Amino acid sequence: MKKRIGSVAVVVDKREKVSDQINKILSKNAECIIGRMGIPSAEHGLSMISLIVEGTPDQIGAITGQLGNLPGVNLKSALTAVEVE
Repeated sequence: MKKRIGSVAVVVDKREKVSDQINKILSKNAECIIGRMGIPSAEHGLSMISLIVEGTPDQIGAITGQLGNLPGVNLKSALTAVEVE
């Protein structure tokens, strides 16, 4: 299966409860992550993480599935039609 480029937007409520688990998931899947930016929002009590990813749809689905199963984590992902080697 060919790799594709995509993005994942993650919104975390109560970051202190799941930040260790999020970091473990992202570290375990570092080979698929091209870029990562995290922004805290004290005003709303949320944290946002933006990921640029490169991997097969199965690999990206595994990452988003693991993250999405954590309490207080909401996310959306989008894969482009661009295939890379």
